[in-house]
Amino acid sequence: MTEQNALVTTVKAWPDRIKTFYNDVRTEMKKVTAPSFKEVRATTTVVVITVFIFAVYFWAVDNLIGQGIDWVFRYFGHR
Repeated sequence: MTEQNALVTTVKAWPDRIKTFYNDVRTEMKKVTAPSFKEVRATTTVVVITVFIFAVYFWAVDNLIGQGIDWVFRYFGHR
């Protein structure tokens, strides 16, 4: 019987909990601001440069490892 009372209490509290959650979300969303064009441009520039740097790094590492593996195969006589 206690479990049923707990379930009934939980179900009855559900609309109030949803309303509280919705109000909290609205309050927090009022604090959100969109970035300015200058901020977006600066962040995009940083991302593009970072991606380019990582691309060059991984290209170099890939070539180095590939040449190392080729050298090992040639050293042991495999083609």
